[in-house]
Amino acid sequence: MELRHLRYFLAVGEALNFTRAAAQLRVAQPALSRQVQDLEDEIGVDLLRASKGDVTPAGEKFCEILRMISNGATAAKPKSARS
Repeated sequence: MELRHLRYFLAVGEALNFTRAAAQLRVAQPALSRQVQDLEDEIGVDLLRASKGDVTPAGEKFCEILRMISNGATAAKPKSARS
């Protein structure tokens, strides 16, 4: 699992749309879809419902955990790095 996979999934999970997430990340939508699929394959859990374009309950929990990690990493930066 790579950090890129986590960032990409979080973007899709928050945007609830591959096209908007791809634009935000500045990547092609097919590449974004492939990276999210690779993440799902690696962890063995469906995070998104392709037919409905929304996040599964497992995906919602995963997004929540990723947000906490991201917020913790931001808070851990030294104050001088935030200025």
